[in-house]
Amino acid sequence: MTEHPIDIELIPSIDQISQSDWDLCACPETEDGRAPVDPFTTFRFLKALEDSGSVGAGSGWHPQYLIARASGQIIAAAPMYAKSHSQGEYIFDHNWAHAYERAGGRYYPKLQLAVPFTPATGRRFLTRPGFEDLGLRALVQGAAQLAERNQISSLHATFCTEDEAVMGESAGLMRRTSQQYHWLNDTYADFDGFLASLSSRKRKNIRKERTQAQGFGGKIDLLSGDDLRPEHWDAFWQFYQDTGARKWGTPYLTRKFFDQIQELMRDDVVLAMASREGRYVAGALNFIGRETLYGRFWGCNEHHPCLHFELCYYQAIDFAIEHQMTRVEAGAQGDHKLARGYMPTPCHSLHWFKDAGFAGAVADYLKAERSAIEEDIEILTSYGPFKKAQVEEQQ
Repeated sequence: MTEHPIDIELIPSIDQISQSDWDLCACPETEDGRAPVDPFTTFRFLKALEDSGSVGAGSGWHPQYLIARASGQIIAAAPMYAKSHSQGEYIFDHNWAHAYERAGGRYYPKLQLAVPFTPATGRRFLTRPGFEDLGLRALVQGAAQLAERNQISSLHATFCTEDEAVMGESAGLMRRTSQQYHWLNDTYADFDGFLASLSSRKRKNIRKERTQAQGFGGKIDLLSGDDLRPEHWDAFWQFYQDTGARKWGTPYLTRKFFDQIQELMRDDVVLAMASREGRYVAGALNFIGRETLYGRFWGCNEHHPCLHFELCYYQAIDFAIEHQMTRVEAGAQGDHKLARGYMPTPCHSLHWFKDAGFAGAVADYLKAERSAIEEDIEILTSYGPFKKAQVEEQQ
């Protein structure tokens, strides 16, 4: 392909680019009318974050969307933010920030290519079909030049794809490996088919947990599309606030965000809600990708044994099997997911630092960390709930 001169620009609001131009880079596969591979980088999800005030003034996430043009045509884009803290990222750099500032530097603001508050793997360098290599290189170089020119300490692309991590490393960024727990669909016909792949002890434990959870004295509904009503979001907001207050001090998302999701993305979500005696007592929110179900938020106002496992993990597996999805990503952290069929899976990020000495120290750390993560994944996989032959295949 003939090289084109590339123009890089920053826009402070998603509304300064057309939805069609953005989504042609973020989700060109939706032209067939089906769901996007990644719902989180779509125009409508990023717009929901902005319009709800979940990002922007006072949030520490200031939109600086990166746009690359060739011959006047948008060929690539990236959801980028100027960050004044390291909250809501899930790939943690707090120790780097402390070390950088102890050495006399100013770590914040930094630039973050990410989907705010969303630990889900997806493309961070969004390229128009036919401009994959050129677009990615333009975004990487443009972001690094912007950071250097503005004396910004660092640039981070979190939860990028493995292909992006490899290409970004070849372009001069540092690659980091972390891990989550994902459930993989081995073409199971139903939940019993999944259970049949587990060791006897784990199979019995999951059946016991499901029986206990479903005996909580109420019912569980899966709600999506036009079945969703304002009262569902009112209840879920209460659950989300409670979880957010306990985990982060204050919730990341505003109440208006869930209204925006109802308006813009109700067909892209499935809400598992448990009700008892006419009132909702717990819920879990999932986003629907083309092949992956993404578990995002959970909360409750009554405690019932194993209801968390049922709503967040087992209902998600049921949904994925029914809709022939290949994977469930259940969010960040949680060793308890292993016993429930969610296996350790590597995640990737990319990093750049203006200070060469600090970058060298981080590079040494990342090399050792990657080796430790790979070893942990191997060990954890061997302790998974699957029958021994299946575990050996996954290794």
